[in-house]
Amino acid sequence: MAIKRPEGTFDLFGQEMQEWELFKKCANETFGAAAYELIQTPTFEKTELFVRGIGDTTDVVNKEMYSALSGGNIEKLKSGEEISSKAQLTLRPEGTAGAVRAAVENGWIDQASQPVRIWYAGPMFRAERPQKGRQRQFHQIGIECLGSNDASLDAQAIVLMMQLFKEFGIDVDKCTLHLNSLGCEKCRPAYREAVKKFIHTNTDCMCETCMERAEKNPLRSFDCKNPECKSAMQNAPLIDQYLCDDCKAHFAKVKQFLDLANCKYEIDATLVRGLDYYTKTVFECTFNDGLGAQNAIGGGGRYDKLAAEIGGPDIPGLGFAVGFERCLLAKKASASKSFATKRKGLFIIPLDENAKSFAEKMFVLNSFNPEIKLDMDLRPEETGQTCVRSLKSQLKLANKSNAETALILGSDEMENKCFTVRNLETHEDSKVSFDDAKKALHTSIPQE
Repeated sequence: MAIKRPEGTFDLFGQEMQEWELFKKCANETFGAAAYELIQTPTFEKTELFVRGIGDTTDVVNKEMYSALSGGNIEKLKSGEEISSKAQLTLRPEGTAGAVRAAVENGWIDQASQPVRIWYAGPMFRAERPQKGRQRQFHQIGIECLGSNDASLDAQAIVLMMQLFKEFGIDVDKCTLHLNSLGCEKCRPAYREAVKKFIHTNTDCMCETCMERAEKNPLRSFDCKNPECKSAMQNAPLIDQYLCDDCKAHFAKVKQFLDLANCKYEIDATLVRGLDYYTKTVFECTFNDGLGAQNAIGGGGRYDKLAAEIGGPDIPGLGFAVGFERCLLAKKASASKSFATKRKGLFIIPLDENAKSFAEKMFVLNSFNPEIKLDMDLRPEETGQTCVRSLKSQLKLANKSNAETALILGSDEMENKCFTVRNLETHEDSKVSFDDAKKALHTSIPQE
């Protein structure tokens, strides 16, 4: 039996790989216009980074991280020896902690006169139960902005996220942007105590996990999927009653900037996100057509204490991440025509052995031509069959390859030194001489 890929993973190839490349292209253009620069961090980091950065009360740290050990350290573990923190490594479950670590470690924050603005794209890893829109290896694109607490940057990040969705082909009219403020270290403790007290007075409605959360991070109970907990938490105290004047003013500015940008949103006082590092502004975008329970396609917020938590300077920050796999589902549900599926390139179709020999020479001559994508039928010869397949069979292959134009070569075309050019979208035919094809199609034509 052939070895199969691990559960909760999939192979990016063909159409989906084209969509991933398009997604990154849209991100580069959208974020680049706002002075964000691309960064690439290691796929794995020290485990301590995520424990301190994300928070040891989160499901990500407690249940979902993939940690790795070298062979030598596995042997140490078996023999009861301690393993140094340097050897305890984890595949990244999200991109923010690594990006902030890189900015701190490389001194980008110290060197910058303006906020450090970076974006990333790549695979993330979480040990979750696989289902539609939730994989164990998935892909995210995100931005991080470090060094400013200006509310305009919060609003700009939200606008950039919505613009990325639009550029990728997602129908933003089917999206809902949820917005909230989680307060700061001054006002949130009182709110946490109020929620904790509420949970303890409703123990008959709360699950065991939420009772444990009440002691460490009671706000996470708003995220509980248990129906009874969800129903009970609808009556819990709301953060807006506890925000300090500074947090109220900051949140008011964020909303003003979003209104100015005509960016629609809904205030969701129960939105807390799943990671502990968030402060003040948090946001999440859901797609409301066909994604089921896993309908959050992107979100983020401000994390003004994260850099300090991982041993860096006490500087503010904010960012967001969007999931490629869910965005692709949202794009398909939007019935969007993808740039990635646009027909392109030429497909040569020889109809006899002489034409095939000519076509093969043309194929090789154009192998390194960056101006065109040229292909032909390269399938293995079938036993008992002629080397040249029928026009119908080759046209079917050309359509499958998403070619825009077929160059048909038979005995008449070879004699008259021309191609029958078929538009594979309109099915219209025309005749083009070899010389004209060389100029018009930027192809190299072999000397007979």
